[in-house]
Amino acid sequence: MHKLSIVIPAYNEKNTIEAIIEKVKAVDLGTDIEKEIVVVDDGSKDGTREILKQIAGIRYIFHEKNLGKGGAMKTGFKNATGDILIPQDADLEYDPNDYLLVIKPILDGRTEMTLGMRIQPDKDWRRRKSLYWLSWFGNYAITLFTNLLYWNNAGEYEACYKAFTKKLIASIEVESNGFEYDNELVCKALKRGYKSVDVPVRYYPRSYEEGKKISWKDGFKILWTILKYRFID
Repeated sequence: MHKLSIVIPAYNEKNTIEAIIEKVKAVDLGTDIEKEIVVVDDGSKDGTREILKQIAGIRYIFHEKNLGKGGAMKTGFKNATGDILIPQDADLEYDPNDYLLVIKPILDGRTEMTLGMRIQPDKDWRRRKSLYWLSWFGNYAITLFTNLLYWNNAGEYEACYKAFTKKLIASIEVESNGFEYDNELVCKALKRGYKSVDVPVRYYPRSYEEGKKISWKDGFKILWTILKYRFID
């Protein structure tokens, strides 16, 4: 029997938080996997917190001030009780029905860390979404840089969907509190000898007008994080 903890960091997501939680609740994991939903409100000012208080069947934790996505993930992972952990953005860009695909290599005993590799069911989104090519170039640079520095061969590192065993998470101390949290965690895991397995995940990107928060400045922080933790721990 396994327990999957889905950790949702949320900051000013009143327009989507109910919808994503309902999608997560609706996912059928079968009879051998228990589901836990942990939502960390990272100091929202738009009413997200009040909405969470009305939703049954979840565990919610409130930050009094905004710590960043990484800070919210730390809190969520620390309080999660499952033996497998997966992050879930609150913005509806990813499909929770992919959970079983994301965690299958862990269930099969092949790895303790999987990395989502985004595919786009809607092939026309590139023409409709601003900054697509800048985003693509940034993602390509991050993937190439990480693979070269850590002797890995992953297809991508920036997808939200990744899965980790609780054992792996407990063994690594992460300092970052921003969007670079995932990169520090994965880089430190690779340095410790953990192997990653790629899994395809569906991706429905939203625009900055729709609330997307990561920016080009975060891209530079991510690249610096990848470089820094290659040489320090």
